[in-house]
Amino acid sequence: MTEDILNYEAIGPVARLTLNRPRAMNALNLATLEQLERRLADIAANDEIRVLVLAGNGPAFCAGADLKEVLAGASLAPGEADFLDRANVIFSQLRNLPKPVIAALNGVTMAGGLELAMCADIVVAAESATIADAHANFGVYPGAGGAAILPRLIPLNMAMYLLMTGKSLSAAEMKACGLVCEVHADDRLVDATLELARHIAKKSPIALRRMKQVARASADKSAADALLHEQVMLRQHMRTADFHEGLTAFAEKRAPNFPGR
Repeated sequence: MTEDILNYEAIGPVARLTLNRPRAMNALNLATLEQLERRLADIAANDEIRVLVLAGNGPAFCAGADLKEVLAGASLAPGEADFLDRANVIFSQLRNLPKPVIAALNGVTMAGGLELAMCADIVVAAESATIADAHANFGVYPGAGGAAILPRLIPLNMAMYLLMTGKSLSAAEMKACGLVCEVHADDRLVDATLELARHIAKKSPIALRRMKQVARASADKSAADALLHEQVMLRQHMRTADFHEGLTAFAEKRAPNFPGR
């Protein structure tokens, strides 16, 4: 397995994973998924890492799945895990990572690449980035969140537009839809994303983890049940050192230094 198809960097409290198959537009293959799975497990277990940035090298963030490996699944025996099975397990692992995840879209983001970006908690993009579902262009059906998750993140009519037309939209257009949170000049994307990640990394990791857990679960709950979930998490959080550090720092008019416990 080639070790540089997924680059890993630790920049203080920020981990950056960069898809590194630029000649293949960072298309996802099994080798990339295996490395991503291993890195995500390491990041989840490392208390020194508080934020993950997911990026791409070259002209694309990710152009989707490596279709050769998707097609190879047709020859597998019944019940044998194929590429899409593996992708969905790892995408779920990414969605549920107990730390904030930022996707930085540097260029072409389509199909499985869009589905990968949708696993992040925050999406930022370069001005020149283009974003598309694109499955309809190839007679392919989305299998990792395109039809199931996209309408939960942007207005239904815009999700249907992307799904049915296969067209690419600009980063600015996707910001107007609500999928992209920040748009930066191409030469500022890396630094701006790191600045955002460092800003978030200063917050209580326990509070952020619990906010993420409640927010992601709320879509499948009534408002009353979601509020109850939030209250339970608050009571647990009030017993942490981070909670007391935050209030003490506020009273002492200083920046908090959260220990993460």
